[in-house]
Amino acid sequence: MERILVTGGAGFIGSHFVNRLVQASDITHITVLDALTYAGNRDNLRAALTSPKVTFAHGDILDRALVDHLMAEHDAVVHFAAESHVDRSLADAGGFVRTNVLGTQNLLDSARRIGIRKFVHASTDEVYGGLPSGSAMEYDQLRPTVPYSASKAGSDLIAASYFHSYGVPVCITRSSNNYGPRQYPEKLIPLFVSRLLNGEQVTIHGNGEHVRNWLHVEDNCQGVELVLRRGIPGEVYNLGGGTDLTTNELTAMLLRETGATWDRVVYVPDRAANDIRYSMDWKKMGQLGYQPQHPLAQGLAQTVDWYRRNPAWWTDRAAA
Repeated sequence: MERILVTGGAGFIGSHFVNRLVQASDITHITVLDALTYAGNRDNLRAALTSPKVTFAHGDILDRALVDHLMAEHDAVVHFAAESHVDRSLADAGGFVRTNVLGTQNLLDSARRIGIRKFVHASTDEVYGGLPSGSAMEYDQLRPTVPYSASKAGSDLIAASYFHSYGVPVCITRSSNNYGPRQYPEKLIPLFVSRLLNGEQVTIHGNGEHVRNWLHVEDNCQGVELVLRRGIPGEVYNLGGGTDLTTNELTAMLLRETGATWDRVVYVPDRAANDIRYSMDWKKMGQLGYQPQHPLAQGLAQTVDWYRRNPAWWTDRAAA
């Protein structure tokens, strides 16, 4: 692997991944392709862009000419670009289908024409739907319940079809909920942290007993890099290994870290579709050498500390 194209590289996970690649001696060039929508920001790449290895391209993954031009200059693609928020998908399902399904298909078409050596498609545990018990394996049936997860499931299936139909060397990763510095303050952890630090209330949907697995973004990026380097084309890899918590349990930890109390928490009616529990089996990733390194208590403390030390970053975005 020498030259890597990273789509969505100015976003939360993508920018952490780019920073990781910059440190790799065998990576000679990295191009970030990002449309710079509300959740993508060049500031996320401030450190990476000081490296002569990194080039930034402002554009849309639906732009065929631009994608072909960039694809031809790279050996591999890591595809993070996506619309990724459940509530936004409920308000604009079409936008999620365009970016997540058609955008992915456009990238795959280009990879097929040009003959890319590796294509890593980043997805989510939400494609499996809610699991009252047990854990999803990589080839379990996909049961998405909201437009966001349905659009990601669609993109996963398109990606898999390009391997089976055309031989495009695709690997798919599915990660659990990521957290860490620089996450846009619409996702639960940065939203709660920024509001609590600002003296505001936070809202919990339903009874707060929904279970999610929380994985530090650096652990996810470690896994994606392993799949880039060692993943077998045509395979799917679950990236779990974080900590399972109910929303109530996570909220209690965030209240302690921010010095707030439960009187700042308001319960509101649940979403119409809100899966009670996600869970994935990630033993397959362990065979590639994957092992999460960030215990939740330590990772949350470091994350809250970052938001506390960077109020301008999240106040600007929370107001947007």
